[in-house]
Amino acid sequence: MDYHADRFRDASLLVRDDGRLVALLPANREGETLWSHQGLTFGGVIAHTELTVRRALGVFDAIIARARNDGTARLVYKAVPHIYQRIPSDEDLYALFHHDARLIRRDLSAAIRLDERLPYRKGRRAALKRAKSSDLRVAPSRDFEAFMALEEQTLARHGAIPTHTGAELALLAGRYPDRIRLHVALARNEEAVAGVVTYETPVVVHVQYIGATDEGRSRGAVDLLLDHAIDDAARARRRWFEFGISTTEGGRSLNEGLARNKESYGARAVVFDWYEVEL
Repeated sequence: MDYHADRFRDASLLVRDDGRLVALLPANREGETLWSHQGLTFGGVIAHTELTVRRALGVFDAIIARARNDGTARLVYKAVPHIYQRIPSDEDLYALFHHDARLIRRDLSAAIRLDERLPYRKGRRAALKRAKSSDLRVAPSRDFEAFMALEEQTLARHGAIPTHTGAELALLAGRYPDRIRLHVALARNEEAVAGVVTYETPVVVHVQYIGATDEGRSRGAVDLLLDHAIDDAARARRRWFEFGISTTEGGRSLNEGLARNKESYGARAVVFDWYEVEL
């Protein structure tokens, strides 16, 4: 997270039991609020597989006691969605319940369970068939700055801007070349007409950015890229392929068209929850 450390007042915590590190909480402080880090889409307590319910209750007691001692008025906690967990790990949610946490935000994403894939919808299959019969070619790329320039144009149509600049994404991809990947669809003249950036964990492949030129959209280049990425994730024995959030306004407003688009690939809903504990 250090590439944007200047934007946040770090307040991350280490939790020890008799001197032994048992958990940590990436966090920042803003005014009287302690956030499980605002620079992360999600990210609650990180712990070893030995974190049992009993120990988790102790971890949260310690975090909340420290927060109160620091003059914190509230804790905002962004839970790790279940698809990102290697094993069941909802001990933190139970501990939050013990501290009277309330759900304050629920964003909606969509994911494909790769070992139980649902079929693409009819229209998606037809578009993909057309794209595969064209002269488009999928290839890996490291030109993140050129892609992000294309992404800025794509998002501008929806009144949005990317979270990362081209330089930031190139920096991150350089640090994690096996975890952050860019694949592009090339036309016959070797010009990139679309691209997809994925972030990968041992269990999830997450789509971070999708961009396409007018030509790429008309030729189904995004369908070709996403189909390639989904197949590649399945071959790599990842468990989930996740498309990202389709909600705004704290989760209250659903972009139904965007959600339907993801569902047409066989994805189904996954929630990203935020909790608040008044201290």
